Amino acid sequence: MVSENELRNIIEVVIKNLNKNDLSDKSSNSNGGNSEIEAGEIPDITEVDLQKEMLVPDANNEEEFLKLKAKTSARLGVWRAGPRYKTNTLLRFRADHAAAMDAVFTGVSEELINEMNLDTYQTLCSDKDEFLTRPDLGKLFSDETLAEIKNNCQSNPQVQLYVADGLSSTAIEANLRDILPAIKQGLEGYNIEIGTPFFVKFGRVASMEPISECLNADVSCVLIGERPGLATAESMSCYMAYKAEIGMPEARRTVISNIHSGGTSAVEAGAHIADVIKAMLDQKASGLDLEI
Repeated sequence: MVSENELRNIIEVVIKNLNKNDLSDKSSNSNGGNSEIEAGEIPDITEVDLQKEMLVPDANNEEEFLKLKAKTSARLGVWRAGPRYKTNTLLRFRADHAAAMDAVFTGVSEELINEMNLDTYQTLCSDKDEFLTRPDLGKLFSDETLAEIKNNCQSNPQVQLYVADGLSSTAIEANLRDILPAIKQGLEGYNIEIGTPFFVKFGRVASMEPISECLNADVSCVLIGERPGLATAESMSCYMAYKAEIGMPEARRTVISNIHSGGTSAVEAGAHIADVIKAMLDQKASGLDLEI
C-alpha cells in the first residue's frame, strides 16, 4: 500500500518531468508564471486556461490555431504521447471530472441560503441518492410541505421566484449572489410584484408546477443548477412558465441557460430574465406561445 507522502512524491516527480511542450509560455503566464512546485504544494492544474494552452508541437500556424481555440471550450489539440494522452491533459481531465462530480453530489451551503434569507423546502426525495435515481420525486412535495409553503409565502403573486439545487450546487454557489438581486431589481423597475423567494432542496424543473398551483402564481420562475460538464460545473439555468400546472407540456416553459462566467454573466442574465417575465405577463403566455 502506497502511503500518502509517497503518492505525493510520485505526483511531484511526474509534474516536474512533464514534457516541456505540455505548457506554452502563455499558459504558464496565466498560471502566474511559476512552474516550480512550492514546498509541500502541487500547482493547481485547473488554473490553466485551456483556450490559451498550446500543446501541439511545431504547429504550422500557432496564431490561427489559438484563435480557433479561443472560440470554444472544447479540448482542441491535446496532443499525445504515443497512443496515450499526455500527462498534463489526463490530469486536467481528471480534475475537471472531479469538479463535475462535486457539483452533483455536494449540497448548497446553509451559509449561502441564510445569507440570501431563503427558507428551505424539500421535495419527496429523502437524500441525494434518491434524488439522482428518482427524478419523479424531485418534482413533488408532501401535503405537509405544500401547506407550509402556502402558509409562509405570499399568495397570488405576479411572479413566484425560487431557487433549486438541481444537478449542480456549484452553479448556485457561483451565481446566486449576483443573479437574484438583478432579477429583483429588474422586476421592481417594471413595478411587477414578486412573491416570497425560497430554496427547494432536491428540486427538479417541474417542481415549479405544484408550487404554482399552491400559490396561484401568474409566472413561476426557478433558478436551478444545470447538469455539469467538463467545460464548467458552474452553469445555471432559469426556467419560467405562465400559469404553470401539474402535467403541462415542456413546450410551455421558457428557458435561459448557460448562466456562468464563461457564458451569460449572472447580472446580464438577471436583467434579461426580468424582461422575459414582463413579456410573459403582457402576453399571458410562455414557451412556444411567447413572442420575443
